[in-house]
Amino acid sequence: MNLLLIIVIVVAVVLAITGGLVQSLNFLLWVGLVLAALAVIAWLIRRVSGSGSRV
Repeated sequence: MNLLLIIVIVVAVVLAITGGLVQSLNFLLWVGLVLAALAVIAWLIRRVSGSGSRV
C-alpha cells in the first residue's frame, strides 16, 4: 500500500510540474505572437511612412 501511495504522489508531482510548464509555455507563446504582431505593425508603419533608412 505504501508503494502505491508513493507512486501516486510521484505521478501527481510530475503531472503538476508538467501542467505548470505547459501553461507557462502557452503564455510565452501568446506573448511571442503579440510581440511578433507589434513588430510587423511597426515595420509596416515605418515602411509606409518612409522614415526608415533606405539601404
